[in-house]
Amino acid sequence: MQLPEANDDDFQDSVAELGRLAKTLGLAVVGTLVQKRPALHVATYVGSGKIDELKAIVAAQDAEVVLVEHELTPSQARTLETTLEVPIMDRTGVILEIFHRHARSRAAKAQVEIVRLQYMAPRMRELGAGADRQRGGIGGKGAGESGMELDRRKIRDRVAELSAELAQLSTEAETQRSRRRDMHRVALVGYTNAGKSTLMRALTGSDVLVADKLFATLDTTVRSLVPETRPKILLSDTVGFIDNLPHGLVASFKSTLDEALEASLLLHVIDASDRGWRRQLGVTKDVLAEIGAGVIPRLLLFNKFDKVGDATAQSVLAQRILAEWPDAVILSAKSSDDVRFLHDKLETHFRGDLVEDEIHVAYDRQHLRGVLYAECEVLGERYDEAGIIFRVRATQAAIERFRAP
Repeated sequence: MQLPEANDDDFQDSVAELGRLAKTLGLAVVGTLVQKRPALHVATYVGSGKIDELKAIVAAQDAEVVLVEHELTPSQARTLETTLEVPIMDRTGVILEIFHRHARSRAAKAQVEIVRLQYMAPRMRELGAGADRQRGGIGGKGAGESGMELDRRKIRDRVAELSAELAQLSTEAETQRSRRRDMHRVALVGYTNAGKSTLMRALTGSDVLVADKLFATLDTTVRSLVPETRPKILLSDTVGFIDNLPHGLVASFKSTLDEALEASLLLHVIDASDRGWRRQLGVTKDVLAEIGAGVIPRLLLFNKFDKVGDATAQSVLAQRILAEWPDAVILSAKSSDDVRFLHDKLETHFRGDLVEDEIHVAYDRQHLRGVLYAECEVLGERYDEAGIIFRVRATQAAIERFRAP
C-alpha cells in the first residue's frame, strides 16, 4: 500500500521495489492499493474510503500482513493494525527485518539490533489491562516506574551495551584496515541488488554470497584481485544502498562503509537493466556524500547489460551512457571477457601510482622477503655484505615502510 509521489515513473519504480522487498522477506504480494491525495491522513495514513477497500482486500485474499511504502507514525501503525486486524509493516520496518535476517557477523548483528531497538522504542505500547500501573519493588521496577518505562529502560541499556561492543569491533576493524593502508584498495558500492557480489566473486574468485535478493550482503568482504597483481589490488564488497534508507542504518553501518571511505577508487555498480537506474545512481551518490565518500574517485560500472534487451536496445543504451559518462564501463559480471577487461583496467589505473626504486633488506630482516614479494613487483635483486638489495616497482608509501627500521 502506498501513495504516489513525484512522477509516475518514480511511483511505478517504488511499487516494484516494495514488491522486491516483500519477496526478499519471503512474502507473496496478493494485492496493491494506491491512493492519490495531496497529503497523508494524519490518523490513518490513507482516507476512510481506502481503509474500507483495504479491509476488503485483506479479507478476500486472507492477507497476513500489510506493507506500507512510507514510514508510519506509531499512532498510524496502531490505528491501521486495530482496524485491519493484521500486522502492519512500514518501509523502515520491512528494511530492518531484512537486515535482521541477513546479518551474519557480530558487527552486522549489533548494528542492526541497535537500529531495530531505536525503531521499536517509540512504538511500544502496553499489553493487558492495568499493565501501566506504577509500582516499585526490589529487583523490579523503580519507584513510580511503569511497565512501559521499564521496557524502554531495558532498551536503552541494551543499546548502550551494543554500542560499546560495536566500538570495540570498530577498533579491531580499524586495526585491520591500517595494515592495508599502503595498498591499492578498491570498494564496490551501489544500489542493492546491482550485482556487486557477483562482480566481487568474478574478480576475486571468492565464495561471497550471491543471491537475487535485496541486501543479500551486509558484511564487508576484502579479497585481492585474481589473477593477483603486483602490488596486490584489494577489492571490498559493501552493503547496498536503497532509496529512503533509514538514517539510523546509514549511521550504524558507517564502520562497515569505512572500507569505502578509505578506498583509493570506488567502483559504482549500476543495474543497467533496471529502468530506474538513474534514480538509483542518484541515491548512491547522495549516500556516499552523506558518509563523506563523495570526493573519492569513482568509476561507473553499468552492469547486467546482458539483460537490457536485444542487440539494438543494448547499442542505443550504451551510446546514451557513454555520451554522458565517456569513462564508464559497460559490462556483464557473468561475462569472462568483460571481467577480464575490468581487471586489466584496474591494473592499468594503479600502475600510474607506482615508482621504481631500491630497497635494502639486512640479512637479519629476511622475514620481510615474502611480504615484499607480495606487496611489490620485484624487478631484480643483488647482494652486498650487509644484505639484499631489491629493485622494485611499488607505491612510494610501501617503499618507505619497508625502509623503516
